[in-house]
Formats: sequence, structure tokens, C-alpha cells
Amino acid sequence: MKKPVVALFPGQGSQHVGMARELYENFAIVRETFEEASDAIGINLKKLCFEGPDDELILTENTQPCLLTASVAAFRVAQKEIEFKPAVVAGHSLGEYSALVAAHAVRLSDAVRWVKARGAAMQQAVPAGNGTMAAVLNLDDSKIEALCHEATSIAKSKRASGDSPELKVEAIVQPANFNAPGQIVIAGSTDAVAEAITLIKSSGAGGDYAGAKAIALSVSAPFHCSLMKPARDRMASLFAAHQKPAALNCPYVPNRTARISSEPGVIFELLVEQVDHPVLWKQSMTALIQEGFEIGVEFGPGKVLQGLSKRIAAPLEKPFAMSGVNDVANFKSFETIWKGLV
Repeated sequence: MKKPVVALFPGQGSQHVGMARELYENFAIVRETFEEASDAIGINLKKLCFEGPDDELILTENTQPCLLTASVAAFRVAQKEIEFKPAVVAGHSLGEYSALVAAHAVRLSDAVRWVKARGAAMQQAVPAGNGTMAAVLNLDDSKIEALCHEATSIAKSKRASGDSPELKVEAIVQPANFNAPGQIVIAGSTDAVAEAITLIKSSGAGGDYAGAKAIALSVSAPFHCSLMKPARDRMASLFAAHQKPAALNCPYVPNRTARISSEPGVIFELLVEQVDHPVLWKQSMTALIQEGFEIGVEFGPGKVLQGLSKRIAAPLEKPFAMSGVNDVANFKSFETIWKGLV
């Protein structure tokens, strides 16, 4: 019996120097994909992905086109080798662009230009050192909202009294990524995020945030929060100059709504809103599970999405990630499952 398969695409943070090299060396479709993407933006993405250096690859405006290209290349290998066709696609943050390319709603050449612009816009939206992010573990959604509200109030009060470093952005911290139950990322001004971390660390056994843990993240900007509005405005202007996306050849799950959609007319609108709103990944995966989807395959470097899935109740099964030559052989054996040949 055929089992519907979800194609999943990772976001920023999954990149590493050397990603997609094996596939590039073994499959012509990967070489063609890298050439197509590199020509679109005039950058040697092969060199960036395979050689780095790391401090160049992790620059947001480089990371995003590199990761998009590597993910789409892995997906195209599956298409070429066993004519793989997903029942639905979904991508985490940047990965939503990869998902839309996989669904034939947008062309890779356009998407790679957009994500390069997106990366630059997100990097420039907040002055260096003014914004950051932190991962919060073991705290439910309602308490995250309370934490952010309390930390924002403290940061604003300290600014009003002059008892805080001078920053050029509003004092605020908000949920940015609802990744999995008990794993949420917050983002905002440096002082407000620091206050949230302090609140968690100082919460005793009976405190509001007892049992929670906060980990400061080494990031260059506070993504997916209201401080990204300048980036949102730039992306809105960019999309306004393009024709609407084509009809999708399979449904996708937007980060903004966490609902399965086949409507191309709202794609640009949702991509714009995604920039300064939280990524609803946990909610997206839950929606797919509730609709009866059972199997997910991660296309692209790393296994971040597999790890998140394990934290979701009744998670999508993850037989493997699709990122290297060995994965291709495994994927061929997987053909009997998704085609219903057993």
C-alpha cells in the first residue's frame, strides 16, 4: 500500500562546509543545479559550499543561497533516480523557498536571487550587536509568551531609568521558532533577550519558569521577530516586481499558517509575513500528522528536522536524510514503500 511522503527542507543552521560535495561528484543533475543557481546570482556557490571558508559560508546572504541550492539538488537526485513525487512539501524558514521550488511554484533561478536578497535584508535590518536569539527548552507555549512579556517590560524599564546599554532598536523579545514541544527559540533586542535568559536562570523550583533552560545562540541578527520589519518591507518590494507564482504540483505548508495549502496566489504574501513572524514548525508537523501523513524525508545537509520530529508526539517517521551518496542507495530501496510496490 502506497504511503504518502512529505518532503522536508531545512533552514539556516544546517549548513556546513563540504555540504552536497558527494552528490555533486556523482550526479550530473546536482552539477546542473549548482550551475543554474550560481549563474543566477553571479557567485560560485560550489566553491562556497565545498571550500568555505566557514566564516564566509555563515554570512546570512551566503548561507541562504548555498543551503537552498544544496537542498534542491538533493531533491532533484531523488526525482531523477526513482521519479520521486512527494504528496506534500514543507520547509523550515529558509527551507520554505526550497519547498516551493520542489513544488514547481517558483524557479530555482528566481528563488536563489530572492534568498540572497532576503539574507542581506535580514542582516541589515538590525545594527550589529543590537539583536540576538536564544533557545528555550522545557517551557510550554503559554509560558513562553509570559516570559517574553515580562522580559520586555524589564528591559524597557531599565532603559527608561538609564540602567542599560544604549541600543538603536526597540526593547522587545518575542517567540521566533516554535520548533517542537519544549523547544522554542526567542528573538529580539540584546537586552530583552538577556533579561529572558536571566529570568529563567533565576527561577527557583517553584518559580514560573522552573525546569526551563535558556541557551544564548551565536547568530548575527534576531530573525523572525518584529525587529525584522525593515527586511519584510524590502522583500515586499522585491516580490511586487515579479509575476505571481505558478500553480503548485503538490500542496505545501507555509510557516506562517501551518495549514496545508495549494493556493499559489498567497505565496508571496506569506513569504513576506514569514520574515517578521514566528516559524510555526511544530504546528505544521502536527497538522500533517493529523491529516494522516506518516513519513517524512529531509532533503539537504544535516539532520536538524529529524531531531525536531522526534520531540513531536506521534512524529513523522524519518527513515533517513537525503544528503549523500549512501542516502541515494537507501532512497532507492525506499521506492517500494512510497510507490506502494510491497
